[in-house]
Amino acid sequence: MHEAILKTVLGDFYSQDKHYGSAYLGDQRFDSDATVDVISPNDGQHLLSISHAKPDVIQQVIASAKAEFYHWRSVPAPQRGELVRLFADKARTAKHQLATIISLEAGKPFQESLGEVQELIDVCDFAVGLSRQLYGLTIATERPNHRMMEQWHPIGPVVIITAFNFPMAVWGWNAAISLICGNPIIWKPSSQTPLCGLACHQLLLSAIKEFGANPELSSIVFGEKPQVEQLVDHKDIALVSATGSCAMGRAVNCRVAARMGRTLLELGGNNAMIVCPSADLELAIRAITFSALGTSGQRCTTLRRLIVHSSLKHQVLTKLEAIYKTVSIGDPFDSSNLMGPLVNQQAIDTMKASINTAISQGGKLITGGQQISNLDNKGKSEHGFYITPAIIDIDPSAEIVQQETFAPLLYVHSYDSLEQALAIQNGVSQGLSSAIFTKDMMEAEIFVSARGSDCGLVNVNIGTSGAEIGGAFGGEKDTGGGRESGSDAWKAYMRRMTNTINYGSELPLAQGISFDMPKDK
Repeated sequence: MHEAILKTVLGDFYSQDKHYGSAYLGDQRFDSDATVDVISPNDGQHLLSISHAKPDVIQQVIASAKAEFYHWRSVPAPQRGELVRLFADKARTAKHQLATIISLEAGKPFQESLGEVQELIDVCDFAVGLSRQLYGLTIATERPNHRMMEQWHPIGPVVIITAFNFPMAVWGWNAAISLICGNPIIWKPSSQTPLCGLACHQLLLSAIKEFGANPELSSIVFGEKPQVEQLVDHKDIALVSATGSCAMGRAVNCRVAARMGRTLLELGGNNAMIVCPSADLELAIRAITFSALGTSGQRCTTLRRLIVHSSLKHQVLTKLEAIYKTVSIGDPFDSSNLMGPLVNQQAIDTMKASINTAISQGGKLITGGQQISNLDNKGKSEHGFYITPAIIDIDPSAEIVQQETFAPLLYVHSYDSLEQALAIQNGVSQGLSSAIFTKDMMEAEIFVSARGSDCGLVNVNIGTSGAEIGGAFGGEKDTGGGRESGSDAWKAYMRRMTNTINYGSELPLAQGISFDMPKDK
């Protein structure tokens, strides 16, 4: 069944021998000698092999993107929006096939994969409307017979670096808006999810050809650190949009800053939720469960730290422990399973190491943390990467709490005052998503005020994950400070120009400065 889907979606890119190229410049394929195997987290089976792009190929991809930029920037923005509309229509038609590929490569439960593809479609719809709304300002000027205004112009080729956990949606956030802003795109997807990359690239190429544009408007490059470094170091790359770990983001940011380039960074989360005495506990428990276990704890917005009022802690822990012990784990294509696998064995090993460290630092393991070697009828094989979700009761001062473990591992803390809860909430280096559950209006308003959460996403009576595309997505501190998707995030993909136009016969200066030229004798 999966092979039939791959044949349909990948089209000419489909490889019967499961060997794929190192880069695709439009529809032109490049190969290199060394290959890297891609393993499905669902059953540990070999999915395909890819190769990593050679330096000369990356140079050719960048040169082609730069050349195409000079044409694409001159296409009117509403026409650029029509290209994105064509792509969105193709994604709608292929929604189930695209979701299947996500679950196959990333191990995401199929219902969540469908949601991710819908998010890809939604951001395309948003971008199509945005293509007619790239507004500048008209600004009052102090000089008579003058007009001052802003314009926004395309910036150039955009490199998009994405992670395995949202292998299509995050690319869509960047690709759709980059394209309507007038910029060619070069995609470096996760090596765990190359088929997700090829599927989206193929659909976009189909739309580009139908639109009548140059296929080299879009490229995809496979690789790891050497390929990323070559891409981000190149002076012709106008913007590097990177999603991943804080460590990766720091490395990318330093290299791009060295050449005075631009970055848009979406990095680690380490997100927290505060549960207040007045909270609707049933609502809070539901939000905690999805926020902590959605995508098997592998979202950047996953709930990592639960801060519960001391009067509720025992009750909340008892309820969560009972829920965690009944969570169905297994094949992500089985709708009865709430959790699928982790992405690989390294992710499981990291989670187990974090649990051991937390216990050594005074934490108490409430439940979970056991690797599952035999899924019986819930999974297709005993070789997938499955583990039971874990809860640890631990003091917030423990060093391990500062680190984000990208797995279904939830730390629970208690507090006595809102000020104490906020200090715990803000007491980590990351600042992506946060939430509070309360019926107290003052607590809710304080949480979203300048005195409250220091995160980019601040929620009241909803969980930390599940952001809509209409709002700007991103975080503060070590999360990188970038904003993607909705609101005015499009400005990151353009350059601002301030114009002052004199339509009079005099030359008055600003700030009342007088500079009279000497008269001719």
